[in-house]
Amino acid sequence: MAGVKALVALSFSGAIGLTFLMLGCALEDYGVYWPLFVLIFHAISPIPYFIAKKATYDSDATSSACRELAYFFTTGIVVSAFGFPVILARVAVIKWGACGLVLAGNAVIFLTIQGFFLVFGRGDDFSWEQW
Repeated sequence: MAGVKALVALSFSGAIGLTFLMLGCALEDYGVYWPLFVLIFHAISPIPYFIAKKATYDSDATSSACRELAYFFTTGIVVSAFGFPVILARVAVIKWGACGLVLAGNAVIFLTIQGFFLVFGRGDDFSWEQW
């Protein structure tokens, strides 16, 4: 039952993050939808981890070059997701208020993604690997 509660909590926090993102785009004062491109960063951020997890599955080492490279690429993707709205606001494509809402949405969504891997990545009976 604890896994179901965690799944509901993660769904709720993901919805809150997407609400911040949509508010940064759709409010009448802002009205520019360029910040929605950060959804691409949200979608591709777990991909390096998935690849490294499959490539180093048989390895018992606590760290490997493949896993460290995946962490590096994931960090670059996350930093790019936070930098993109700041650059858009700096060149006056979006307003700074929209940038703040998008950054808040980014923080909530990336914490939700991290929470998903912490809760469901333990390898026990209730794991995402079974899906």
